[in-house]
Amino acid sequence: MPILDKHAGIYTDHYELTMAQGYLLNNKKDITACFDYFFRKNPFKGGYVVFAGLYDLLEILENMQFDNEDLDYLKSIGFASEFIDYLREFRFTADIYSPQEGEIVFPYEPIVRVEGNIIETQIIETLLLNILNFESLIATKSSRIRYAAGEKLIIDFGLRRAQGLGGIHASRAAVIGGADSTSNVYSAFMFGLTSAGTQAHSWVQSYDDEITAFRDFARAFPRKCVFLVDTYDTLESGIPNAIKVAKEMEASGQKLFGVRLDSGDLAYLSKKARKMLDDAGLNYVRIMTSNQLDEYVIRSLLEQGAPIDAFGVGTKLATGQEDAALDGVYKLCMSDKKPRLKISENPEKIILPGIKNLWRYIDNDGNFYADCISLADEEDIDMIYHPFYPDKNCSVKLYSKEIIHRKVMEKGKIIIDRKKPTEIAEYVRSRLKQLPDEHKRFENPHIYKVGISKKLMDLRSEIIENIRAKYR
Repeated sequence: MPILDKHAGIYTDHYELTMAQGYLLNNKKDITACFDYFFRKNPFKGGYVVFAGLYDLLEILENMQFDNEDLDYLKSIGFASEFIDYLREFRFTADIYSPQEGEIVFPYEPIVRVEGNIIETQIIETLLLNILNFESLIATKSSRIRYAAGEKLIIDFGLRRAQGLGGIHASRAAVIGGADSTSNVYSAFMFGLTSAGTQAHSWVQSYDDEITAFRDFARAFPRKCVFLVDTYDTLESGIPNAIKVAKEMEASGQKLFGVRLDSGDLAYLSKKARKMLDDAGLNYVRIMTSNQLDEYVIRSLLEQGAPIDAFGVGTKLATGQEDAALDGVYKLCMSDKKPRLKISENPEKIILPGIKNLWRYIDNDGNFYADCISLADEEDIDMIYHPFYPDKNCSVKLYSKEIIHRKVMEKGKIIIDRKKPTEIAEYVRSRLKQLPDEHKRFENPHIYKVGISKKLMDLRSEIIENIRAKYR
């Protein structure tokens, strides 16, 4: 069931509809067009992006239409009757090419390619950017947290700090990137995730004493019982009371699952707590932590030898801190069977024209070596060139290759199988294993090679010269 099951057509910026009406009224509704989705900068000063949000986008597009409420509203704000009649019969019928969801992608690569008529390809811009930019941002953040945490458990705790209903897709993307579970019950229901949670300080505060609060909680939840031990005094009260109740649970054939630390010096407290639990014969009790965690804090805790088994990561995961957004854009590269581009004084903002494919070259050890952006009719490519500085180039003829693009939607119908977020997460993990470590480090990651074919480079140069000659 799609999250946006009604009014998807008006989930857009006003100018998308303005341009669509303009195309219709100027008899251009049937000309063909191709748009590329790409981004220019990795978030978090990192070395890669985890591509996420694809199936959510496709599901909305497959069911996209304008109902009577939508049309009445658009008419009331001044859109033409002829355009309203057109939208009444509108269905999305374009083809979409894309990497598999969970693919590792890099700046300037044409990640998603949309081919159809000019109106349908234009009108979905905002929706596409909204979903893919956000989910890719959060999935990338989550993958970095997973990289720092190794095999430790990661729980998404971010819903209460997320940007409104964005928290729904944030939890999905967090699992794609590497989180094991989420506190978000709604997203767990919608996307088949595992939901998890412990208790809040208010549970303990609602009792006259901490140990009774623990006893009652253990009685109500004897399986996977976790005590929050820092409401009053972690080492003088919380952990000792947890030990007492854990021993009472053992006497009745049960086991305390874990304790959670949510404040203070987590490295120090976790070490002290671990020793107290072990000395009491409770080596099986897990230690969980939360409180403003991210990949850097987790890395620091583990480097200090903190015996932490699970991390509850909230605000900085669900909101994608320190980067609030992925700068993905959606640009026209072909219309009316002619390659198009935008010229800029900044070379990095000149668009790559034409319908293109994306190739990945693999070295003898099975690791990613470089990616190539080529025109769609190219296959045998020996050299790749830096997209903006052609003097930087390298040979790829000795490497094996795979095509990253595949058709995922044909004439507006999804033609790929839906995968669970946990299945996509396995793909992410397998692909990150193929990405050399120098691209995954947090400080000054190595820049991954992304080049263009000579044929594409020459086409771009030719179009630029023609445009400049025309407007000189």
